[in-house]
Amino acid sequence: MYPIEDFAGVKALLKSLNLATYNSAMNIKVDEASGLTTLNLDLMQSFAVAMAVYFLGVWMKKKISVLERFCIPAPVAGGFVFAILHLIVRQTMNFSLGIDTTFQSPFMMVFFTTIGLTASIELIKKGGLGVIIFWVLASILCVFQDAIGLALAKVMGANPLLGLICGSITMTGGHGTGAAFAPKFAEMGLDGANVAAMAAATFGLVSGSIIGGPIGATLIRKNNLKSKAAEYTNQEVTLESEKEEINVDEVLKTLTIILISIAIGAVVSIPVKKAGITLPAYVTAMIVASILLNVGESTKMWHVNQKASSFLGTLSLNVFLSFALTGMQLWQLAEVAGPMMVILVAEVVFMALFAYFVTFKVMGSDFDAATIAAGHCGFGLGATPNGVANMTSVQEEFGPAPRAFFILPIVGAFLIDFTNSLIITIFVNIAQTMM
Repeated sequence: MYPIEDFAGVKALLKSLNLATYNSAMNIKVDEASGLTTLNLDLMQSFAVAMAVYFLGVWMKKKISVLERFCIPAPVAGGFVFAILHLIVRQTMNFSLGIDTTFQSPFMMVFFTTIGLTASIELIKKGGLGVIIFWVLASILCVFQDAIGLALAKVMGANPLLGLICGSITMTGGHGTGAAFAPKFAEMGLDGANVAAMAAATFGLVSGSIIGGPIGATLIRKNNLKSKAAEYTNQEVTLESEKEEINVDEVLKTLTIILISIAIGAVVSIPVKKAGITLPAYVTAMIVASILLNVGESTKMWHVNQKASSFLGTLSLNVFLSFALTGMQLWQLAEVAGPMMVILVAEVVFMALFAYFVTFKVMGSDFDAATIAAGHCGFGLGATPNGVANMTSVQEEFGPAPRAFFILPIVGAFLIDFTNSLIITIFVNIAQTMM
């Protein structure tokens, strides 16, 4: 009666059998207005899907050499395939999966805390000036992003606020900054500001993941650059690190230090928040981890196993990214059309050129600079974790760049937010004069 190949027929069959109880147990919901059927996966089901997506990416990188050559992270490779298939099924069958991304934030916290566990005093001294220089570079990029958005919006006769939505608000700022400014822009007369912000941020997130690895790899190969990790650690530390072993006890000890850092960081963030300072929770955890590392090294009261920390960092990053890419809703990009698409493409092209010709040169034209250039594409188009993922992918292919892994997260995580907010405010005032 109901052809099994016809999804509408399957839904009609379920309805005719009065399987409301089954639907409830399976958490299946149907939108009465659109007819969209959504199967909401629970926490562990979502985890299973995310891990399947990750290993799909691993398999793809083994089979498709260009993915390996251009340092495309496995979660990104697998995530795109899943997101595209999800989009096709949603558009053709009116069926969607609801992914529970609860685990995404904790794994992101663990990952950034492991970065703090690599920030020894000596490394901070090595990267200190680099942090300031990169902060200035990132701020200059914000100015250009907003200028490009406004200029193109004016040329095409679009709302200048749309140009800003496609500028540093969602490119450098990402989904969080976009969501924060969208209500204000809606009050100022930009219809669909929130949808536009989320779509633009998603476009930036996707684009940053694509171009970062290839840019870093191209710079390294073209200039024949080599990792200089040995310059940031003395021989004694290096030999000690080589003797470190990974076993259950060492991993659990390191995980305990990470969790303590996160717990203390959460307490520290309370007065910071009350002071009106917006600081992501993972930043305070990263800073606390760095303090614990250096106190342990100076007093010899405890030791951080760097191999175990690296293991936990890599694991948590891959899980975090797998959730982020699995939960990505590409159909939001379908709403990005006309002037908005032109502006977004221009922003991506400019980001690639800026990273290749400016970031790389100003940061020293060395291996770390090439790695930072790859990372700049990630957080300059939407998210610091994507920037770090780009750098991790480059590191896995060419070797460690410890200075880069300290500089970019600090600037991308919170320093840039201060200058970006000021820059956005200035350009909003300019946009109002153009309306």
